[in-house]
Amino acid sequence: MTTIVYPPKPSPGDRLAVISPGSGLPGLFPRPHELGLKRLRKEFGLEPVEYPATRKMGSTPQERADDIHAAFADPDIKAVMASIGGDDQITVLPYLDRELIRANPKPFFGMSDNTNLLAFLYNTGVVGYHGATVMSALGRPVAMSPLTADSLRAALFTSGAYELRPADRWNDVNRDWADPATYETEAETRPGGGWTWVNPDRVIEGRSWGGCLEILSWLLMADREIAHDESEYDGGVLLLETSEEMPSATEVFRTLRNLGERGLLQRFPALLMGRAKTWSFERPNSPEEGARYATEQREAVLRAMRIYAPNTTIVFDVDFGHTDPQLVIPYGGLVRVDGPARRVTVTY
Repeated sequence: MTTIVYPPKPSPGDRLAVISPGSGLPGLFPRPHELGLKRLRKEFGLEPVEYPATRKMGSTPQERADDIHAAFADPDIKAVMASIGGDDQITVLPYLDRELIRANPKPFFGMSDNTNLLAFLYNTGVVGYHGATVMSALGRPVAMSPLTADSLRAALFTSGAYELRPADRWNDVNRDWADPATYETEAETRPGGGWTWVNPDRVIEGRSWGGCLEILSWLLMADREIAHDESEYDGGVLLLETSEEMPSATEVFRTLRNLGERGLLQRFPALLMGRAKTWSFERPNSPEEGARYATEQREAVLRAMRIYAPNTTIVFDVDFGHTDPQLVIPYGGLVRVDGPARRVTVTY
């Protein structure tokens, strides 16, 4: 069993590395990136430090790996945060020096394509943090979501228990990052509706693993960063969410089916399922169409879980992943799912 350590936390005034291990989108869309950097300074008291590939579109896997190594090896850097996701971070994994990172553990924050690096850290024995990229969470127009900001502040600076709360209101409709008008008004939000519980008959506390479902499927296909001894996952809490590419219910079912056929689903007595993103520029669903998409996704998840892990406790519509607000969840850290009390508590 891999020994997992929580890396030391930064303090206000410390330097935080901002890297782009997936895509150099800050170079194409500087507005949300600059806004996120400003908030890191003013609202969190941290000094962001960018690296050569942070704003470079088309950077090579080696260049991005070099930035990761430089950020973790620098003793003056106390935490690391991804600017945004992407779609080919998996190509960076072969270039990473596991021993360098194991010897210099630091809190890493990212989600989406950063599931790759989070899974790498899990297998390296370092707790990471799923959530809070610079451009999406910190670069939110007008102000950060209070729920996101509170969760990120606790994850950055504290080490104790933190209770996750359902969002009163949420949003998943994006606006054009290149349009200055985007930053003048807050996006419209919808009522949260709370979490939906399935099999809430027990209390589970275990290490979390998972992330963006599409990225996990790629890792499985490439046979990368899946524990050699899959009993590592026994008793854990599975985190799953889907991206703005909005995989069909059929694809979600098939991916979960394949996880089940591999024997992975059965190892997790609890599943936190992130609120489904139901809108994209390519598929600008109406609220009714979006609700239908989310319902179909939930039914696909339930169908797979009934076949492979019928007793698993499931919590649907947890606010982590590609919707707003975005709770930060420790990856490889402890998560407590209390079904009878309908509470989810993480340890930062």
